[in-house]
Amino acid sequence: MSSGSPETVPDIEFTLGDGSTRRFADYAGKWLVVYFYPKDNTPGCTREGQDFNERLARFRRNGAEVLGVSKDSQKTHQNFAAKHGFGFGLVADTDQSVCEAFGVIQEKTLYGRKYMGIVRSTFLVDPDGAIREVWQPVKVPGHAEAVLDALKAHKKSR
Repeated sequence: MSSGSPETVPDIEFTLGDGSTRRFADYAGKWLVVYFYPKDNTPGCTREGQDFNERLARFRRNGAEVLGVSKDSQKTHQNFAAKHGFGFGLVADTDQSVCEAFGVIQEKTLYGRKYMGIVRSTFLVDPDGAIREVWQPVKVPGHAEAVLDALKAHKKSR
């Protein structure tokens, strides 16, 4: 995803943790928050999911749905969502097609070792499918609230 004029969200099919399949076009007419995170059941990713979940009613009152995306399996997502009571869908992107379409697979360094992985990122998509805002890389504390604030600001300007 490049900077400049808004790009359109790719209309690709994906599988949610509950086994159902969707396309991004299924969310047409609604705002959509798509956040990418490295791994279920890790401290930062858990906190981020909890932060979005705590604000889920406010996102929905503002006409938005939330989707979390990682490379974890459906089963791992089911357990993660159940353990923390998440009320939004988790995309099981085991083939990395969604991650690649959004450009979030990038080189990372951990303890001096370089590897390719998900850079924590969030995309705010408008009801027409245009990407209105991108956060990359994301710092978890305060992030979900910042996304909610951006959603409200973009809604006012439409």
